[in-house]
Amino acid sequence: MPSSTSTRLATLTVAAVCSTLTAVVLTAPAQAGPDSGPVAVHVAVHDVQGTTRISPLAGQQVTDVTGIVTGVRGYGSSRGFWFQDPNPDRDPATSEGLFVFTGTTPKVAVGDAVRVSGTVAEYVPGGASSGNQSLTQLSRATVTVDSSGNALPAPVTLDRRSVPDAYTPAGDPAAQGSVNGLPLRPRAYALDRYESLEGMNVRVGTSRVVGATDPYSALWVTVKPDENDNRRGGTVYSSYDDQNTGRLQVQSLIPLAERPFPVADVGDVLTGGAEGPLDFNQFGGYTLTARTLGTVADRGPERERTRPQHHRELAVATYNVENLDPGDPQEKFDALAKAVVGNLASPDIVALEEIQDGNGPVNDGTVSADATVRKFTEAIVAQGGPRYAWRSIDPVDGADGGQPGGNIRQVFLFDPERVSFTDRAGGDATTAAGVTRIGGQAALTVSPGRITPASPAWESSRKPLAGEFVFRGRTVFVIANHFASKGGDQALTSQFQPPNRSSETQRHLQATELNSFVKDILKVQRNADVIALGDINDFEFSRTTELLADGGALWPAVRSLPESDRYSYTYQGNSQVLDQILISPSVRRGGFAYDSVHLNAEFADQNSDHDPQVLRFRP
Repeated sequence: MPSSTSTRLATLTVAAVCSTLTAVVLTAPAQAGPDSGPVAVHVAVHDVQGTTRISPLAGQQVTDVTGIVTGVRGYGSSRGFWFQDPNPDRDPATSEGLFVFTGTTPKVAVGDAVRVSGTVAEYVPGGASSGNQSLTQLSRATVTVDSSGNALPAPVTLDRRSVPDAYTPAGDPAAQGSVNGLPLRPRAYALDRYESLEGMNVRVGTSRVVGATDPYSALWVTVKPDENDNRRGGTVYSSYDDQNTGRLQVQSLIPLAERPFPVADVGDVLTGGAEGPLDFNQFGGYTLTARTLGTVADRGPERERTRPQHHRELAVATYNVENLDPGDPQEKFDALAKAVVGNLASPDIVALEEIQDGNGPVNDGTVSADATVRKFTEAIVAQGGPRYAWRSIDPVDGADGGQPGGNIRQVFLFDPERVSFTDRAGGDATTAAGVTRIGGQAALTVSPGRITPASPAWESSRKPLAGEFVFRGRTVFVIANHFASKGGDQALTSQFQPPNRSSETQRHLQATELNSFVKDILKVQRNADVIALGDINDFEFSRTTELLADGGALWPAVRSLPESDRYSYTYQGNSQVLDQILISPSVRRGGFAYDSVHLNAEFADQNSDHDPQVLRFRP
């Protein structure tokens, strides 16, 4: 992982502000005449920033903009500095801070009083197609240092009182839903408040960590400790209309070689907080780039362990093992195996997602995952677990998305001492499983089998794996899923509000296909026990989940948990549901126990980025 060097850190987490000609949004520059070129304007920082997200001077040259340097980034591909006018205007919508992109190590220091001349630019992190907001900056700059050692402008404190509870205004319909041209209302909306402080010196006090330190040396805190907090320290995302306004990303301006970035888990406390310029990047939006950074106090919870199933209970689990292949270190296999045995109590059936083929990302036509699964099941035995048998179907090479060459797929592990698998020949990558009647009960035509693999719903995506199991004489249908990812969706901090969730389209098609298949089973046998589980890549409140549950065919069992415990993944400080187990009416009526086993998502040291889910019931 690239967290060991400050250069890689800068490239991946702060290159979002690196200025290039192809990534700036410019208005037409002012002209003095047909051939005279842009006019250089003498203005203050707040004149450059303006009262909307786009500078009124974008594209123009400005001269002798004055201020005090509040932060210097002297490493990586986005070198530059922030400066701030110590004499603000009275308009709360206009920021008094500004970033200057230099491209080389800046020849200024914190506390320098400077005069800067350059071109006003609007840089869109991730490019215009990302839908991200832009960062106002000066480029092609010349800098004059007038004095050094000056006191810095007092930081603006971000806390529960200063950040509004409403997240963002709706975008302007006349601008395709963009908020860029709307006047900032920093007392009404959190995103407007942050934007009104773009480039300024801000601080957070001692704060709870809601997003663990990631491989790129960033973490998330909340400035609102009571906002949708849960018993383990995170901030739960439970609605498209409740984005958790207190979340803020924190990075460091100090090169890692000089001071390692603190390692924090969700629930820990950043004691002493942080202070520095407020930046904007594509990897989380508004970011406090810390000039001073506190220390981490260990307050986080332990990794959870679920209880063992009773003798008459069938335990079924889903676990995304994050691109597992034989080339991964043995330590990863051992840690995942230890989790299956110790934290999940050796479920009877485990649906695995992101099992790669036998040589992982090597793209040479290999599709068999036998070597991967064999290494994993041996690791489970070494940890004292059962000797799992497995079933899966190899995909068509390169047809199921994921890491190129990896050929990820779902795999069933099952404990043959507790449950049997009903094999029916004929299932392969392109043959669709159907439903028939045998002895008055529903049965699959092929087992294991894939659901409608030729449907456009599964293009470049994983096809559901259906299997027929028997536990204590009762048939249980299990369908393992890995729906299309959220890649391509606009960020919560997008300029377009509400943001476009374009990836939903394919998941809606997939949910409809899966729901239809479950209904086929229930038409043949109304009381059939059906479990659909896996990495659904969508929330329990989403339209995807509604389509899966259509007509009462399935019910998302995660809803049996308290709202504060409904999460399996942490993204940008939001604890959220991506992994689900959905159950048919007979399973729900008979009673069940559900557990989202929190052992990865909240921790900096991860063996997977997903938390496994476990369902126990009596068929």
